[in-house]
Amino acid sequence: MHYRQLGRSGLRISAFTLGTMTFGGKGDFAKTGNTDLAGASRQIDLCIEAGINMFDTADIYSTGVSEEILGAALKGRGDDIMVTTKARFRMGKGANDAGLSRYHLVSACEASLRRLGRDHIDLYYLHEWDGQTPLEETLEALDTLTRAGKIRYAGVSNFSAWHLMKALGTAERNRLIAPVSQQIYYSLQARDAEYELLPVALDQGIGVQVWSPLAGGLLSGKYRRGKPQPTGTRQIENWGEPPVHDIEKLYDVVEVLVDIAGSRGISAAQVALAWVAQRPAITSVVIGARTEAQLVDNLKAAELELTADEISRLDEASAPPLIYPFWHQASTASDRLSAADLLLLGPTVAKKGA
Repeated sequence: MHYRQLGRSGLRISAFTLGTMTFGGKGDFAKTGNTDLAGASRQIDLCIEAGINMFDTADIYSTGVSEEILGAALKGRGDDIMVTTKARFRMGKGANDAGLSRYHLVSACEASLRRLGRDHIDLYYLHEWDGQTPLEETLEALDTLTRAGKIRYAGVSNFSAWHLMKALGTAERNRLIAPVSQQIYYSLQARDAEYELLPVALDQGIGVQVWSPLAGGLLSGKYRRGKPQPTGTRQIENWGEPPVHDIEKLYDVVEVLVDIAGSRGISAAQVALAWVAQRPAITSVVIGARTEAQLVDNLKAAELELTADEISRLDEASAPPLIYPFWHQASTASDRLSAADLLLLGPTVAKKGA
């Protein structure tokens, strides 16, 4: 297992993180899995053996049950095991039981600590943007929690790039704790994060944890052009998260994944995970599994190094179109682009110069 610096912080985390959305299986999260305490303990054993030192959850996952199971499964395992959790979504019927207000964040953090059975949260994420609460209030609440020793680092999840930059600017201006990481969706199925989220991470020194790197299973190799879709699963046409905007392009990507995997004698999922892990700006890839067999397979991706030719084939099949102003920058600003700019524009600029 490789360990990477989390942005500009001094924290080093494993290149793969175990996600625990499948723990509990309550309410809307039943469709993701229903891992109980025994199953969770076994998954954590496998991850620790593989070198994973970070485990990810959220208060909303099975309405707190995921946190309870994770806390119980980690009990007595040592101080070097770290936990991330998140707050923002509704956890009760009250008017203040959601959002990023000081009221909700402080109470949500304390509730998460009780469920986890821990005295601190290593990395506390704002789970989603709240456009109605002043960022000064949100960041001041995080600052209070940090000074109280209840959280050690803070991050944001599902923010746009301008939301993140506003948070960084607000933190600097008011001398408050600033986000050191963002947790975002990114995969071969949809590389939207390359427009601004990954460039801002490079430019501002923000760590990146990637959720759903297999696009909810779409990149597992089970969904193929001209073949029946797996029974007992969601149909691509009704996929909500992540949404599928171009089924044919998805199939093109999967065919390349399957071909590379076949030539190596490994799974398509391992190839898809390794591609994400090797991308610029990525700190850690969040993996989760319904079964032990799936987790064992996913963990093998931590040691998989794709060749330059394999990466090129995957890049070409999955490349996002250059929307404005990026196509204009690629055309007219190629003489003065930074490493952050070239994360998206590099392939286009290279073709132009060839």
